[in-house]
Amino acid sequence: MYQTLPASVKSNITRSISKQFEEYMAEIEWKEELFNIENFLQSWRKYIVENAKWYAELSDDVKASSGFHENLALKMNQTISKILSEPPTAEQIEQIEALQKKENRKIDFSCKAEAAFILNKFGS
Repeated sequence: MYQTLPASVKSNITRSISKQFEEYMAEIEWKEELFNIENFLQSWRKYIVENAKWYAELSDDVKASSGFHENLALKMNQTISKILSEPPTAEQIEQIEALQKKENRKIDFSCKAEAAFILNKFGS
């Protein structure tokens, strides 16, 4: 059923996954040891029911379809993997290195989204 959705809905689903994952990770300050899949999925469910316009556009049949949920889980895994594998930009690395020198401490980060969180939180 997922494959039959309009491209705009699929795109909005991907954006929703990215947005919620990055917001959840910011809530736990990108501390991997605090990551809890159940907590993330709970925040995801709340977001799509309360805020995602695309969710309201889905028929009850699609929402109830196990195939749709399997495809959605695959899309979620792909989207999260893409976020976690996207390297920080050269500018982000430069800004974080300057921040490390300024604060005289090591700041660990591994992806572009985490680097953006650090720069947003600590400034540059």
